[in-house]
Amino acid sequence: MDPRILDRLRCPVCGEPLAEATAGTTSALRCPRRHSFDIARQGYVNLLAGRAPHVGDSAEMVAARADFLAAGHYDLISAALSEAATEAVGRLPTSGFGAYPLVVDAGAGTGRYLGAVLAALPDAVGLALDVSKPALRRAARAHPRAAAALADTWQRLPLADASTAVLLNVFAPRNGPEFHRVLDPAGTLLVVTPDTDHLAELVDALGLLRVDPDKADRVSGSLGGHFTPASSAVHRAELTMTRPEVATLVGMGPSAWHTDPAALDTRLGALPEPVRVTMAVRLDVLRPR
Repeated sequence: MDPRILDRLRCPVCGEPLAEATAGTTSALRCPRRHSFDIARQGYVNLLAGRAPHVGDSAEMVAARADFLAAGHYDLISAALSEAATEAVGRLPTSGFGAYPLVVDAGAGTGRYLGAVLAALPDAVGLALDVSKPALRRAARAHPRAAAALADTWQRLPLADASTAVLLNVFAPRNGPEFHRVLDPAGTLLVVTPDTDHLAELVDALGLLRVDPDKADRVSGSLGGHFTPASSAVHRAELTMTRPEVATLVGMGPSAWHTDPAALDTRLGALPEPVRVTMAVRLDVLRPR
């Protein structure tokens, strides 16, 4: 593991620093109190302090997401995050952790957004956190300057205090107290959430979950005690997709858990091609209080 990333990690059990240890063909991270965390052969490290309450996205959902993102449909999100992260890193001091900024993606999925941000920040390193093993197998390869760790964002994050320059949170759960703890006081939290008309054309046509109209207020409520809003912008685009791409889009999101496959196939078959869909997401830029 890149020592610049390892330097920021902390044991999820006792909070001590971690060091890499190798025995034969097995690699692990260990702390001075001998808590040990295996590095999987796929490249990610398991930094759970116990059992996760859930396993995250399935292999099928992760594969769907990887295919959909690789087609470029959500590249607008990558571009917006990269621009905001570049501005955020420019605010950091150049001493201490700021000398080699760490970008953390909490709920990283396949790591595509983290990889895009790192491509825009040649001096930065990155860490993908997720509870899904299939996602982490991909995130570990998202960028040469990135690492990946199995971690539950609802628990204490396996990171040192004030160790993170930019924290990405894209369509993922938010842990305000922990995000605040690990961010540098001059750091930035970038939160991407669906706007009210995101994928609106598909909601009724396919019976998908609707975006909560109070989503923005709930995001603000979960973070307001720890962060101050700096800016907010909605990014919109019209996506043009085939029916199989729409099926992939449904399969990579929360509706995949709630949609009957047979009913979905019937409804998909009734969609006129090409399928035109609104992508509408909100990017909130927040600073620690």
